[in-house]
Amino acid sequence: MKLCIEERKINEVRICKFLKCSGKELESIFLQKSLEAEVLLKLSILLEYDFFRIYSQYLILYAPQKGMKYNHSGNEKTILPKYRKNIYTKEVVDFILEQIESGKKTKAEVIKEYRIPKTTLYKWQNKYVQLKNSMK
Repeated sequence: MKLCIEERKINEVRICKFLKCSGKELESIFLQKSLEAEVLLKLSILLEYDFFRIYSQYLILYAPQKGMKYNHSGNEKTILPKYRKNIYTKEVVDFILEQIESGKKTKAEVIKEYRIPKTTLYKWQNKYVQLKNSMK
């Protein structure tokens, strides 16, 4: 977060006014391991950076797949919106493909660790690697 503030050259006074806090309170915000969603939302707006995406991408990579039944039978009716786990952002796809291209992880390790279906991984490789090669 501090890096984002430095890159955008936003004055600390402006941040304090926006968050309605003192300089000491702002420093304590930077040192906290976790923040309230309201504070994170305000900082996302001010800094024009989606800090929530960090958590969303973590869930995409590490949350159990829908088919794994830990606490749910899968047949419950709900009025809550359902989110598809298989929506991978370009950044996530790039990160995973970079892991394979750099040799940090094998395809099998990626499939196991991030629970990405084998067919999805191969589709990404065909699509993005070919796209990358055509841009050269």
